[in-house]
Amino acid sequence: MSDLLRKHVGSKRVTPPWKEVKFRCSFHNTIYDVLKARGFKETEAETDWDLFWCDKEWIHEELDRTHLQPNQRVNHFRNHFELTRKDLLVKNIKRAQRQALKDGLAEEAQCFAACSPTTFVLPLEYSMFVEEFKRLQPSGAIWIMKPIGKSQGKGIFLFDKLSQVSGWRQDPKWMKNDDKSKKGKDDDEEKKDEPEPYVVQRYLSEPLLIGGKKFDLRLYVLVTSYNPLTVYMYRSGFARFSHARFNMDASNLSDAMIHLTNVAVQKHNENYDEKRGGKWDLHSLKLYLMQTEEPEKVNQLFHAIQDVILFSLLSVQKVMIQDKHCFELYGYDIMIAKDFKPWLIEVNASPSLSANTAADYDMKFALLDDVLTILDFEKYLTGTETQIGGFDVLYRDGVRIGPPAKAAYRSYLGCLNNRTEQLTRLSQSLGQEEDRRKQCGQAMAPEAPGRRKTRNGEEGEASRRPPMRV
Repeated sequence: MSDLLRKHVGSKRVTPPWKEVKFRCSFHNTIYDVLKARGFKETEAETDWDLFWCDKEWIHEELDRTHLQPNQRVNHFRNHFELTRKDLLVKNIKRAQRQALKDGLAEEAQCFAACSPTTFVLPLEYSMFVEEFKRLQPSGAIWIMKPIGKSQGKGIFLFDKLSQVSGWRQDPKWMKNDDKSKKGKDDDEEKKDEPEPYVVQRYLSEPLLIGGKKFDLRLYVLVTSYNPLTVYMYRSGFARFSHARFNMDASNLSDAMIHLTNVAVQKHNENYDEKRGGKWDLHSLKLYLMQTEEPEKVNQLFHAIQDVILFSLLSVQKVMIQDKHCFELYGYDIMIAKDFKPWLIEVNASPSLSANTAADYDMKFALLDDVLTILDFEKYLTGTETQIGGFDVLYRDGVRIGPPAKAAYRSYLGCLNNRTEQLTRLSQSLGQEEDRRKQCGQAMAPEAPGRRKTRNGEEGEASRRPPMRV
């Protein structure tokens, strides 16, 4: 829908702004299609670009050695892993909770605690985990182990006996055996292998089910700044379903088709639906819940989901390295319990931008197009908009932003994505403002340079406008 802004705003300028935007892209998927569709110019230059949609490795290896110009943007923050690595996310949430308690903010501390299930980082917190395991063992609690550096369901397993973890700890396959790291060391120098870090969480044994099947939500959040924290929430998303009926039989704890909803896992199921990809769009899910549950209960659920997202970001705000050149599109994975309580499963720094269905492609294309509109390389926006395409501002300048107090919904999340209508209104409004600027400029042309006063004696908008915020 960027063509609307071109038509109503960019086309009225002497030099069309999109012709000057250069990009590099490490991926040839939906994001590449969007960049080309917007009329941006691809370049292979190492440093001469406005946007580099890069992989995380480039950020870790090259960003600190690259001097970026004021106009250049990259799609990751330097230490994004403070939020997206499972163990560091847990550490930061716990730290924020302790600080809130220390400051006497009990309600805020509870919001941090409510983000994720009981979690421990192993092997660092192994003793604490054993103590909690024994305390909950009489109730039949199930736990889930996740490696901190893997995705797509790799290395995850469930257990209900401590012996299963003890045996796993002693398994040499679990140890880091890096032969390269031993080169150059004396023969008599011993190198002690350390266990690979994992997180262990209390497993959600009573999830909300639809059709007897487990699902989680993939939601999209854009952060353009951590200081001040500026957060945009995308209205659309999708639910990812397992293809086997859910049960907690001990004999099925190792069945990934029952317990893991990752597409990378479920696509190997013999009943996998390639047409729908095992996904259901968020708006349809919300409508379904509104019809089967009390509307206020569903309203509260979606508002609570935004709480989880916001407080996870607040927990890392002070440790994240702020850089005006950086932004990040996060993929949040949320699980809903039977009692309609949302739980944060993980945050992805590089959510999949490849599509496995036509509907999935259309949703991700629109999502990424709106991301680029918010980044505003063409200098269309004023910086005060509360909705841009399918994105709504969730948090800006220390204030949470949402629907009006008397609105039927407490959250725009899962509501109808009216991005086409919104961008039409926005582009027309900005186009009218562009016309007014031209008229004011022509009217001022004969006058001597200097400040122009309005009727009330204040400096006029046409003579001295503040710089637009990107």
